[in-house]
Amino acid sequence: MITGSNAFHGFSVDDIPTARAFYADTLGLEVTEENGMLWLHLAQGTRTLLYPKADHVPATYTVLNFGVPDVDAAVDELVGRGVRFERYPGVEDPKGIQRGWGPTIAWFTDPAGNVLSVIEDASSRR
Repeated sequence: MITGSNAFHGFSVDDIPTARAFYADTLGLEVTEENGMLWLHLAQGTRTLLYPKADHVPATYTVLNFGVPDVDAAVDELVGRGVRFERYPGVEDPKGIQRGWGPTIAWFTDPAGNVLSVIEDASSRR
């Protein structure tokens, strides 16, 4: 029954208008609103639902990864749009980019405190 369903994922935010501004204006994503919730329209028809939650607690893990061909370029572009990247212990790169083990990745948060990333994705180079 569910194998052919139109599956999607989602996470909570504490303020829908603020989330809309961040995801649409700052990140440049296509965002629509329906029933007081937001839909992020991502590559290849992928959708993510953002729903309001009064007692929202930010996720302590990465809830959404954006695969990019060049993490350095993505970080530079997002910093230029006002995004601040996280600095985690053990990551010595001045931009906050983790290099050297696993894929190259850098983390940032949305206004609700949820963790997002730009992550090296060789398939996005096509």
